[in-house]
Amino acid sequence: MKTRTLGRTGLSVSEIGFGAWGIGAAQWIGAEDQRSLRALKAARQAGINFFDTALAYGDGHSEQLIRQAFGSDREIVVASKIPPRDLVWPARRGAPLAGVFPKRHVLSSLDRSLRNLGREQIDLEQFHVWNDDWAAEAEWIETVEEMKRSGKARFVGISINDHQPTNCLKALATGLIDAVQVIFNLFDQSPQDELFPYCREHNIGVIARVPFDEGSLTGNVRPGTEFAAGDFRNQYFQGERRAEVWRRVQAIAREASIAVEEMPSLALRFVLSALEVATVIPGMRDERHVAGNVAASDAGPLPPGMLRQLAQHRWVRNFYSP
Repeated sequence: MKTRTLGRTGLSVSEIGFGAWGIGAAQWIGAEDQRSLRALKAARQAGINFFDTALAYGDGHSEQLIRQAFGSDREIVVASKIPPRDLVWPARRGAPLAGVFPKRHVLSSLDRSLRNLGREQIDLEQFHVWNDDWAAEAEWIETVEEMKRSGKARFVGISINDHQPTNCLKALATGLIDAVQVIFNLFDQSPQDELFPYCREHNIGVIARVPFDEGSLTGNVRPGTEFAAGDFRNQYFQGERRAEVWRRVQAIAREASIAVEEMPSLALRFVLSALEVATVIPGMRDERHVAGNVAASDAGPLPPGMLRQLAQHRWVRNFYSP
């Protein structure tokens, strides 16, 4: 497993990180704790040292599983997230800071995550939604300074709203944010326009999320695909969306001269071809997922010619919206 440096944090993180939303078992139907624990341990054995979780993932359950799997192992890098007080994802435009991230809520959420993880310090604590208007507010600045001063959060980051890669540049300009987490994949290539150049210039760490577009870029979402009742992908891939993503995935596979079954590796290698990305965090709910994802790091970045071809498959849309 290759490693990269997470911007100015200096943290050495595995290129492939472990996205721990699915093991929280809140919106992903079928997660089982014993299988999740086996996946976590297999990931560690394969060289993965970066684990991204959140207090909102199963109301702390994902964090607790990480504690159960690794105990006092301080060689792993753990990133977690503070949920918005109003529990609205993404942040509503114009929502006041007081209703989303008041100081007392932020600090108490940080303490809850520390208890769940069995740690005295979180390597990276992130705001789970964001509105860049908040960056100028004194309470937010004081809160971030207190998070770091207390020693409970080694570094602070922002998990950027869905498909809004520039909705953080004011916060980054304050110098208080050490890393950003952003959607970046074969379909949503927009972070390359402004966010990545800014992060490269200012040495901000980048964590890429949703590399498989919630499953479509694995080639496993097709016109007849069915999801269990309660699985959020029923909304994400509603109506004709399954047929549309399947058509586009087939086109990418033809362009790359690969079988559809090889799409997961291509998707991860595309993300890792962006040198600004320190780590990409696919979800892994079993050992099979771990093995497949780790192999993409071994394969290395894609050649420049292939990247130019794949740039043509940029697709501007937001399936998180109804």
